[in-house]
Amino acid sequence: MTQQFEDSFHRKFYYLRLSVTDVCNFKCNYCLPDGYHPEASKRPPFITLPEIQRVVRAFAHCGTTKVRITGGEPTLRRDFTDIVHSVAETPGIEKIATTTNGYRMAKQVSDWKEAGLTHINVSLDSLDPKQFHQITGQNRFHDVMAGIDRAFEVGYEQVKVNVVLLKDLNSQQLPQFLNWIKDKPIQLRFIELMKTGEMDELFDKRHVSGVAIRNQLIANGWILKLREVNDGPAQVFIHPEYKGEIGLIMPYEKGFCSTCNRLRVSAMGKLHLCLFGEEGLELRDLMQKDEQEEALIARISQGLKTKDVSHHLDQNNPGATPHLASIGG
Repeated sequence: MTQQFEDSFHRKFYYLRLSVTDVCNFKCNYCLPDGYHPEASKRPPFITLPEIQRVVRAFAHCGTTKVRITGGEPTLRRDFTDIVHSVAETPGIEKIATTTNGYRMAKQVSDWKEAGLTHINVSLDSLDPKQFHQITGQNRFHDVMAGIDRAFEVGYEQVKVNVVLLKDLNSQQLPQFLNWIKDKPIQLRFIELMKTGEMDELFDKRHVSGVAIRNQLIANGWILKLREVNDGPAQVFIHPEYKGEIGLIMPYEKGFCSTCNRLRVSAMGKLHLCLFGEEGLELRDLMQKDEQEEALIARISQGLKTKDVSHHLDQNNPGATPHLASIGG
């Protein structure tokens, strides 16, 4: 292994979030409420499979063991299964995950598993079909639920389900969600709504802290689970009477960034040191040939020297991220 990717604050990076598209077919009100609209100006196509292979290999050579394939909606890419297979074939990569809206899962999840996908996160912001439609702009609740069931049928031992907490919409549904996971090996992850460049008004109206949920969990016997080095940012709680788990992602909590172990590469081939950082560092020119790997690693390592100790959400500064679909959330 080449030297482990590490920043100036001695944080090591084991986890790559790789966006393969910023296109999405849902209209979630916290991300793309008006739907996806391509940029007016002409831009290059999304990173290709050979480029993906090269950047993943470079990260693997520097200690990365987990890759999450994100979007937009990553499964909209026709070569999604090929991407999964390619990442899975990379020496050193132990976990290959994706985050999906789930609308294709029922039909395709068997192919994903066969290609090497080891972990799945599905967005499901409500257990009420009408409210799901209201939040996502799509009447696909039953399709997504069927996809989750199908994932278990083809052999996944656990499915992670992402729920963006929205005040006066789904923030009071904890009892329903707990009942759902009591006998299902689902890790339910409540994610605090995050402010981005285009979502100021929604944030002010709908943001709710996850602290109240954490307090309820602890009061009812839920226990904090130990983290693995390539885990994401969730605080995960377990309970002896539940097959499922609860995760809380609370980016506004003090110290959230102290355990940062992940970097992002966008679908345009830019390195993003933080979801809420400034414009990304161009990598794509060094993703064209296998012989460029040493230079690619050097550029990433140099970029890491500029990674800040924390985001600046507490200062009302979401950085350059216009919406979460733009670099994969």
